[in-house]
Amino acid sequence: MTTPEGQGRAVVVEWPEARAANLANWEERVPHHLEAYGLEAFDDPAHLSQVVRTDLEALARYLSGGVAGRTVCHLQCHIGTDTVSLARAGAARVAGLDFSPAALRAAAAFADRLGVDAAWVEGDVLEARAAMDDALGAETRFDVVYTSIGAISWLPDLDRWAAQVAALLEPGGLLYLRDAHPALLALDEDADELVARYPYFGDGRALQWEETATYVGDGVLAHSRTYDWPHPVSEQVNALIGAGLEILGLEEGATLPWRFSARMLERPDGDFEWPGDDATRVPCTLTVVARRPGGAA
Repeated sequence: MTTPEGQGRAVVVEWPEARAANLANWEERVPHHLEAYGLEAFDDPAHLSQVVRTDLEALARYLSGGVAGRTVCHLQCHIGTDTVSLARAGAARVAGLDFSPAALRAAAAFADRLGVDAAWVEGDVLEARAAMDDALGAETRFDVVYTSIGAISWLPDLDRWAAQVAALLEPGGLLYLRDAHPALLALDEDADELVARYPYFGDGRALQWEETATYVGDGVLAHSRTYDWPHPVSEQVNALIGAGLEILGLEEGATLPWRFSARMLERPDGDFEWPGDDATRVPCTLTVVARRPGGAA
């Protein structure tokens, strides 16, 4: 996606204002994503999203049998394609949480059409424990908390996020986090070579964007302003450690499930990668697996 000059500038903004802008933007994305996500592929009962196929392979190295028979909480679930895929992968119970009412309505309708049983919970991910208490009961805990691709950069406070994750997990339960690598997000997506353009380290300020396009489909958005925050690898890992979680693994990937730059090449599996030697020069994703102490995963 081409980014005009001056985009991604660091600004001071209070969380309620940033959240409201982001919510208006994501609410408006829903109908466009319903058209562009290829939902008809899910009419095949064996179909899983490419994101979840990749994540299940990675998760199996830490959790015998993957999500089969486990309870799973999907944070920032959007319209539910990955949540439904986790249910189809054998999860005993799935719950998707998102702050967008439009996305959750779409997710519920999508799951109902496919005959997939899932709970859909409206709430801020930074208050996820309270949202789950209200919707599913205060004793509800999960074997796996799952968050993947395009999630934590929307949050200003990873310490608070990690505390919510810890509070949602059963003793012995696992967090699975895969997202765009912060080194990738610092790059100029429009440059003809790998050049840093945006901050890698955060200083509390948000990056402000004005984009009328979404990352998939041809829709035009009226609510074009969004805010996100850079979170280096150290911040992500230390937030989880500070919440009392044990880091089991950290991996860096060379592919991405969306085209970050026009220079990226599409693979047969639908993911994207840098061309030539650039594929070995910068990571595309960061995966962190962490465990809440106690019990047995």
